[in-house]
Amino acid sequence: MSAARYVLALDQGTTSSRSLVFDAAGRIVGQAQREFSQHFPRPGWVEHDAREIFDSQRATMIEALRAARAAPRDIIAVGITNQRETTVLWDRRSGEPVAPAIVWQDRRTAAACDTLRAAGVEPEISARTGLLLDPYFSGTKLAWLLENIPGARARAESGELAFGTIDSWLLFKLTGGRHLTDATNASRTLLFNLATGDWDDRLLEIFGIPRACLPGIVDSCLPRAQAIDIGLDGVQLPVHGIAGDQQAALFGQACFTPGMAKNTYGTGCFALLNIGTRPRASNHRLLTTVAWRHGVCQFALEGGVFMGGATVQWLRDGLGIIERSEEVEALAASVPDTGDVFLVPAFAGLGAPHWDAAARGTIVGLTRGTQRAHLARAALEAIAFQTADLIDAMQRDAGRALTELRVDGGAARNDLLMQFQADLLGVPVLRPTNTETTAFGAAALAGLGAGLWQSEAELAGLWSLEKRFEPRMPRAEAGARRARWALALAHSRGWATQ
Repeated sequence: MSAARYVLALDQGTTSSRSLVFDAAGRIVGQAQREFSQHFPRPGWVEHDAREIFDSQRATMIEALRAARAAPRDIIAVGITNQRETTVLWDRRSGEPVAPAIVWQDRRTAAACDTLRAAGVEPEISARTGLLLDPYFSGTKLAWLLENIPGARARAESGELAFGTIDSWLLFKLTGGRHLTDATNASRTLLFNLATGDWDDRLLEIFGIPRACLPGIVDSCLPRAQAIDIGLDGVQLPVHGIAGDQQAALFGQACFTPGMAKNTYGTGCFALLNIGTRPRASNHRLLTTVAWRHGVCQFALEGGVFMGGATVQWLRDGLGIIERSEEVEALAASVPDTGDVFLVPAFAGLGAPHWDAAARGTIVGLTRGTQRAHLARAALEAIAFQTADLIDAMQRDAGRALTELRVDGGAARNDLLMQFQADLLGVPVLRPTNTETTAFGAAALAGLGAGLWQSEAELAGLWSLEKRFEPRMPRAEAGARRARWALALAHSRGWATQ
C-alpha cells in the first residue's frame, strides 16, 4: 500500500483506551488496547484520572501503528470517538486537570436535578436540548465542579479553566492547546441548542455555566484538520473526524438514510434511529440528539436499555448457572422455549421507554419443571423484548416503520438472540462483518474529511453483511409473546415503592 493511506481511530471508552488502524478498504490492520483505573470515592460517585486516560490513549496510538507496521507518515487521517458525557475541567495554561473527571455513570448531581425539576425548568431544557434532566449529562457535572472546587468559578469566568468531554480533553492535549468539541458531543451536555447548533445562553444561565470555559463547536467531519503530536518521529497527524461513541457506531453502520437504525448490544443496549435533518421531539421520553454534522446536521432518536449483556453476566456471576458468558447460547438452545418463564432484568429500574426507577428484577412463570436452561433462554429473550419495546417507541416518534435493524456489540454475536430479535420486530436483523463499528465510524468520518473516501455512498459500499436474520415467527405468535412480556413487565413496575 502506498504512503498515507491508513486511518487511525482513537476509541476512548469507559474502562479502556483503544486505537485501531484501518486501511482504505475499511479493514483493521493494527490495534492496541489499555485498561485504566476506575475510582469510586463515594456511593454513586464514579471518577477517572484524565491524565491516565490521555497517557493510555497516546500509548495505544503508538502501539497500534507498530502493530500495523505503519509509520506516522502513512496516516492520512485520525478520528476520535469517546465515552460521551464524562466531564473534565482543566487549567488552560498548565494543561492539568483541576479535579478528577466525573464519569457519565456518576449520580452525585441527582439532588441538583431534582431542584431544577421542582423549579419547573425541565420542559424548557428538554425543548432546547432534546434531552432529559438527568445527572447522566455533562451540564450538572460541570456546575458541580464550578461550585465545589475553590476558586473554580472565578477562574472559569476569566477563561483560565477549560471544560470538555473526553474528545475535547484528548484534542487539547494532543494539539498543545486547541479547545474544541464536535456537535455530537456538544449535544450531550444539556447546554447545546438543537435548533441553533450552538451553546445556548438561556441554558448557560439555568446551569450557571460561564461561556468562557466552553470549547468551540466544530463539525463531526473536518475538512480542515487539527494537527496532533503523538510523540513519535516528530510527525504531526491530522484529526479529521470526531463523534461520540454511539453516534460513531450509527455512522460506522452506514445508517445514512432516515429510518435506518442500529442497536449496540453491550452491557446495556443503545439504539439510535436516523430521523433526518430536522430534530423531532419524542413523546416517549427518548432522547433527540445530533447524529453527526457534516455541513448539514443529521439527527437521531436514542434510547437505552440498562440491562443487555449485563443480564448474562448476572446469570454467570449472580446465579452461577454458567461459567463463561459464551456458554449461554448453547444452554438456552438446549430447550425449545422458556416454558412460559419471563425474566424482567429491572435490576437498576427500567430505562427507555418505560423509565421506572422503582421497577425491580422479576421472574414469573416458574414451575417445578423449570431448569437453568429455561432461565438462560428467558434472559436472552428479555434483551430482545426490551429492545423491541424501545424500537416500537422510536417508530411511533419518527412516524415511519423500520425496515431493518443493524446490530453490533458483544451480544450481537449470539445467533439465538439475533434470531429472536428479528422474530419480535418482524424485520431483518443485519450483523456486519466488521463489528468494530464505533471505531470504524470515527475512521469513516475522518477519512471522509481527508478525502480518502469521497462520499457516504462509497462508505456504504464498505459495509458488508456477515449474517442476515430473517423473521421466522408468525406475527400473531410474536404479538402473543410480546403481550405475555407486557404482563411480566407490569409485575416489576414500581416494586421498590410498594
